[in-house]
Amino acid sequence: MKITVMAVWDDEAKVWVATSDDVPGLVVEGPTVELLRQKVLALIPELLELNGMAQPHGADLPLHLHYEEQRTVHIA
Repeated sequence: MKITVMAVWDDEAKVWVATSDDVPGLVVEGPTVELLRQKVLALIPELLELNGMAQPHGADLPLHLHYEEQRTVHIA
């Protein structure tokens, strides 16, 4: 099993929002990518178990966290 998580910036709310088709119910937000990553890593095992998709104890699952950031650069 491979888990892909997509994160997008919500400019109105000023947070990153992550979802995944591989982990039903995963919708989490954070003000930075680093905090979002921490939340994603904490929630995935819980949600897999709640969805009857629990993995063997000690298993390592590949996680792909995709995000795109667009910014402007000021040229002095």
